[in-house]
Amino acid sequence: MSDPTPATTPPTAPKPKSRLVPVIAGTAFLALGAVAYFQFFSARPAASQTNQQQPASRPASANGNVVAKVTGQAITYEEVARECYNRHGAEVLDTLVNRLMIQQACAQRNITVTKAEVEQEVVDIAKKFNLPLDTWYSMLEAERGLNREQYHADIIWPMIALKKLAGKEVQVTEQDMQVGFERDYGPRVKARLILVQGNVRQANSIWEQCQAKPDEFDRIAREFSADPNSRPLGGVFPPIRRHGGSKALEDAAFKLKVGEISPVVQLEQNQYVILKCEGLTEPVVTDIKVVWNDLYNQLVEEKTQQSVAEVFKGLEERAQVTNYLTRQTTGPQTIRQVSAESAAPTAGPTANAPGTTTLK
Repeated sequence: MSDPTPATTPPTAPKPKSRLVPVIAGTAFLALGAVAYFQFFSARPAASQTNQQQPASRPASANGNVVAKVTGQAITYEEVARECYNRHGAEVLDTLVNRLMIQQACAQRNITVTKAEVEQEVVDIAKKFNLPLDTWYSMLEAERGLNREQYHADIIWPMIALKKLAGKEVQVTEQDMQVGFERDYGPRVKARLILVQGNVRQANSIWEQCQAKPDEFDRIAREFSADPNSRPLGGVFPPIRRHGGSKALEDAAFKLKVGEISPVVQLEQNQYVILKCEGLTEPVVTDIKVVWNDLYNQLVEEKTQQSVAEVFKGLEERAQVTNYLTRQTTGPQTIRQVSAESAAPTAGPTANAPGTTTLK
């Protein structure tokens, strides 16, 4: 998957990722996670239903296939194409495969996405961030390397198409609103954290050191924590909120009193954390009515993105894809293929992902 270019979030410079983010972030970044599915299409523009003008297949030159000369020696279009294929072929092919899956699904259900719909979607996105349209396009090109046509064809068109394929209107319940309010506006636990990548015996050994010298928790975190972001800060970690991802972590955090150290908390297999509570944040908003409309719209967007992500995952699972560049097939009932040089049967694949077969 290529670098995310969010359809509904402003471009920003990349930041180092904590090993805990996938576990703790959870629903807070649901929209971003779903939008990541659209980033399969950011490698290059491809044909779509927006009727956009496509660039010529190759530049015109006085010498036909010659695209440059160095001291009289020619560089041909074929040489450039071969280098591009060798360097970027897998990424571009992945883009085209995923785009074609969506186009096929749209064709089966007589779904179309017009140029006007694409342009209006971009206008709506820019408005969400109070940005003029030209500024939004400039930011995308400067920070993501996407021009207007690429953004339309590679990000917005697939997003709208997948929304139409999802079809259903999402429903936001009173319970959803309450959970969302607690998640986004409720109190959070300020804590230091030690991440242990290993077995429970290692985690317990570190926990015993924390219990013996609780005032040295920051030193112990710098020495033993496996989280690269919080370790240099003595375990200081962004405040932990409810409904943010890991229920085990949240339950442990909200049970603590100031200065108290948690038991060893298992997040995943061979991944444990130890917390030290440093207090609670003060909620900025205490009445859900104050933020009701904004929160409702946010939850609608999150549920929509989740639905879209599920649709795309379903397309991937149902599509039979044979990729001769990566020598793999994916999808239901994958058929193992052999080269023309060897028609004799051999043992089947053993190390591929489910639904993936290596071509021989």
